Amino acid sequence: MELPARCRFLKGQQMNAPEHFFASEPRALPDIQSAGDRRNLPIQRVGVKGVRHPVLIRTVDGGTQPSVATFDMFVALPSDVKGTHMSRFVEILEAHAGVPLDPATLRGMFDRMLERLGAQRGEIALTFTYFMRKTAPVSGVSSLMDYEASFHVTGRVGAPAQVHMALQVPVTSLCPCSREISNYGAHNQRSHLTLKIETKAPMHLDDIVRVAESSASCELWGLLKRPDEKYVTERAYDNPKFVEDLVRDVALALRSDARVDAFTVESENFESIHNHSAYARIDFVRGA
Repeated sequence: MELPARCRFLKGQQMNAPEHFFASEPRALPDIQSAGDRRNLPIQRVGVKGVRHPVLIRTVDGGTQPSVATFDMFVALPSDVKGTHMSRFVEILEAHAGVPLDPATLRGMFDRMLERLGAQRGEIALTFTYFMRKTAPVSGVSSLMDYEASFHVTGRVGAPAQVHMALQVPVTSLCPCSREISNYGAHNQRSHLTLKIETKAPMHLDDIVRVAESSASCELWGLLKRPDEKYVTERAYDNPKFVEDLVRDVALALRSDARVDAFTVESENFESIHNHSAYARIDFVRGA
């Protein structure tokens, strides 16, 4: 059966080219975003927020770990330009699909974003869950432990982009005062140590986890057997820490690491004997 004339025209053509359906001759569509704007108001951050995308995270052994990240991507918009091209942010993510992410590759993504959007300044922030395999202290059983991680990239054309890493590490803290005044036992709780770090040399997420966990009364594991529970109970009791102790011990370890230029360390202790949290924070900039 002979095809209608319109179908014969489309046969062999790209079916996702809408101009073939709506015009006899292809024509350029107007680019409204690139039009001028006369309100004389620059926009510091414009872009996309909350974009979920599969990623590969570079692991400490040089391998990769799959995860799902939530991206915020912004550029600065001059006062005389009407809008940015929102689709290009997602194009950047698609172009980097399958590229293992670490500070170096994120700088490359950031530079490409500024180039593609024709922007002078911008930022990329992504949050994701990072897993480490851990071995229980006595039984030796293996299990995964999850941590909330993020990278934040900022910069401008003509200067190296800055990459800040952040990691939230859950730990155990045991109250020194409770232990001292009680005939037996002491109250303890889960605490969240959050470390935000800017480095001048490579530092992996695993390194940050170890700093946080070694500064706590005791670290956490995904799977423990009874001998392990005995160990973690006694370990915390023998190593009591106030919320102030937690942030100071982490700060001492980071300050002594030559790779670290600046950091913020926070601890929130979810008190087991109160309906509120205890909190402490230390900020540090080397040379300041």
